[in-house]
Amino acid sequence: MWHGRFREDTAEVVQEFTQSLDMDWRLAKYDIYGSIAHARMLGEVGIITKEESKLLEEGLRQVLKEIQEGTFSPKLSLEDVHMNIEARLTELIGPVGAKLHTGRSRNDQSATTVRLFLRKEMVDVGDGLLTLMDALIDRATAHRTVIVPGYTHLQQAQPISMGHYWLSHFWAFSRDFRRVLFALDSIDECPLGAGALAGSTLPLDREYTARLLGFKKPTDNSLDSVGHRDHMLDCQYALAVVMLHVSRLSEDLVIYGSREFGWLDLPDSFCTGSSMMPQKKNPDVLELARGRTGGVYGDLINLAVTMKALPSTYNRDMQEDKRPLWNSLQVVKDVLEVLPLLISRVEIDQEKALESFREGFALATDVAEYLVLKGVPFREAHAKVGKAVRWCIDNYKDLEELSLEEWKEFIPEVEEDLLELMSLEQSVNRRETYGGTSFKQVALQIERGVKLLEEYRERLALYPAKFSL
Repeated sequence: MWHGRFREDTAEVVQEFTQSLDMDWRLAKYDIYGSIAHARMLGEVGIITKEESKLLEEGLRQVLKEIQEGTFSPKLSLEDVHMNIEARLTELIGPVGAKLHTGRSRNDQSATTVRLFLRKEMVDVGDGLLTLMDALIDRATAHRTVIVPGYTHLQQAQPISMGHYWLSHFWAFSRDFRRVLFALDSIDECPLGAGALAGSTLPLDREYTARLLGFKKPTDNSLDSVGHRDHMLDCQYALAVVMLHVSRLSEDLVIYGSREFGWLDLPDSFCTGSSMMPQKKNPDVLELARGRTGGVYGDLINLAVTMKALPSTYNRDMQEDKRPLWNSLQVVKDVLEVLPLLISRVEIDQEKALESFREGFALATDVAEYLVLKGVPFREAHAKVGKAVRWCIDNYKDLEELSLEEWKEFIPEVEEDLLELMSLEQSVNRRETYGGTSFKQVALQIERGVKLLEEYRERLALYPAKFSL
């Protein structure tokens, strides 16, 4: 394509080194969509005839058919998906095929193709997140009145509703969903027509191609259009935080399902055994999800470091923008396919969960707050309850086992009404603050979550992951 400038053909080793077909052949369909829009625009503004525009579109659709049927094998010597499609088009329709690239550079062509691809991929990620959030709402509903230990520092802290626990992850993934929407917004501008860097002397109609391709508008500055990858970084960051939350959820479930905790039961069909130890039930799906998180973080750094010191505008380094992001997309989509199915079958052994509270002193804060309502300053109440806990540890007793007389030895302000409050269910249900763990508050959270899912589905449907040309 550039032989007019060079005295020598490109060395074969250079062709191997510079090709990008291993990364961009998956973009073929989207490259053809972008080319059809470009061909239509060239015909509309009179740069080529309507007949030529129609012939280009028919040829491009034939190339797409060959790709979909697997009869078109790309050539490494043509470097990338874009040049392979153009070369095959010219073979099919003759010299008119050479007119397709009028007013277009691979810089704006590739940037548009990637955006079309990412729009579909990120909508798929959004759909996967909604499915996961559905599963979390389902478990929160099933386990709303199930009481389990809540932890800080991996030490028993206070009793909570297991429904409240599931919802804590629901809200984390809901923030991830909003990050996906933000990434989709940043994708939703069309670079086509920006050219190599400075636009074109030809009367291109960029609004027309943007509209045909389902973008809300053309990009505003031709230099910036081909010289940045912020939208890809937005996608990469959103995927990285999804995996952060996946990893933390996985860590919890691995721990709670261990023999030492033992009150959470993972479905057998999502676990594996040991080649040596017959008794083992290993949470491999969760461990692999946790393990793949680091690779997605590395992908984010990879792309950021590639972009951090490039001069304006396009540089060939930017060809490598796709490799890390493709990997992250695959990891996240794989995780979002398997994790909702696993979550939907997690069960809780309520009896074991209640047994695990023994000698955990999870009601200590309830006693301190009881004393606050009796007029005792919180720091003083904290110290008094702490001494009672210390005595119980030394004497192998739980707080719930103390008689009124024993309580009064440590805390004279205690009255008989404290004994009525010393139960796990009372502790959970008295936490009525907005967003708290009481069964009523959890039910309200579930209602808000269901409404939010409806809103999110409506918002995601605004992005044309599929469009017709």
